[in-house]
Amino acid sequence: MPELTRRRALGAVAGAAAAVAVAGTTAAAARTGRTGRTVPGPSAEPASFDEVFQGRRIQGAPSEAGGHHGGGHHGGGHGGGHGGGFAVHIDGEELHVMRNADGTWISVVNHYETFATPRAVARAAVAELQGAALVPLVTT
Repeated sequence: MPELTRRRALGAVAGAAAAVAVAGTTAAAARTGRTGRTVPGPSAEPASFDEVFQGRRIQGAPSEAGGHHGGGHHGGGHGGGHGGGFAVHIDGEELHVMRNADGTWISVVNHYETFATPRAVARAAVAELQGAALVPLVTT
């Protein structure tokens, strides 16, 4: 059995410290969105907004229609803590958004990217559209 030397003891301590640092960084990264701000929990209600971003008017506010898409075209939504819903509009056209279970948001334009707030989703959609009009989503 090898004896414990200073070199081995220091190596073990350095390895443990590195593991703790990685775990702490990973946990902190899981709590932040793309913008580096803390992601609100699933129960926190996002703030309303009305601004011009890159020449496009983006608006967002809680929706009384229910469901996770503001418009409630799924017959009241999926439930699961989505609350009353949140409606986001770009130049007056509705951008369908959905809140994930972890409190992040996605849209039909950026479906595979998550964002910390509906405002961040709207801004990302404007950037992705690159000046193109938002085409209304028609469901049957």
